[in-house]
Amino acid sequence: MAVRIRLKRMGAKKRPFYRLVVADSRSARDGRVIETLGHYDPMTDPIRVSVNVERARLWLSRGAQPSETARRLLRQAGVFEEASEAPQAPSAETAQA
Repeated sequence: MAVRIRLKRMGAKKRPFYRLVVADSRSARDGRVIETLGHYDPMTDPIRVSVNVERARLWLSRGAQPSETARRLLRQAGVFEEASEAPQAPSAETAQA
């Protein structure tokens, strides 16, 4: 089963509202989901994005693949920041100093 993190469209006609969900890649866009991670409202000014960062990181560690839009929203929410903040191993030059 290929698991994806993607958007599920909600809201009225011409007033879209999206939920950020974890779903099987074979299920329909607005079909069955495994878990809801947050929401995205592009109609407000400024745009509102709310993500459960802890759960999103858990699903990414389990191998869930985000769609392009979901990846952009997760990056805005700071889900990918932990990897870049990981401590680096000291290089040979700093170890000798």
